[in-house]
Amino acid sequence: MSEKRKVSVDGEEFEVEIQFEDGNWEVSIGDKTYTVEVEGSARKPTKERRATKSSGTLGSGIVSSAIPGKIIEILATEGEEIEAGSVVIVLEAMKMQNEIKATIDGRVEKIMCKPGERVEANMPLIEISNNLESGD
Repeated sequence: MSEKRKVSVDGEEFEVEIQFEDGNWEVSIGDKTYTVEVEGSARKPTKERRATKSSGTLGSGIVSSAIPGKIIEILATEGEEIEAGSVVIVLEAMKMQNEIKATIDGRVEKIMCKPGERVEANMPLIEISNNLESGD
């Protein structure tokens, strides 16, 4: 899931799409995509790779933000059944409000943030369990 952001490079502002993949940032400007490696990010990832647009792909049950920001609103409650793609958190970063979506279908097990709280990039915010098994 990519997110649009405005970035400033040497005083010049660009609108880019960013996505965190395999421990690196993929940054798209226009029709070019760059891989950005951040020093110190070679540690073991705390979450699985996000689900892609194809159905049936397993995603992580941990919802996090790709960028640091401030929690504006939490739209899910513990115990609630939600679908992949549902907006669960509104996060403000760089004076823009961003929707953070559930990556899998399941039940909200734990909310690990609260409105007004500042969070870091890739910090776990919500845990979703996918214990909805079809056993017939």
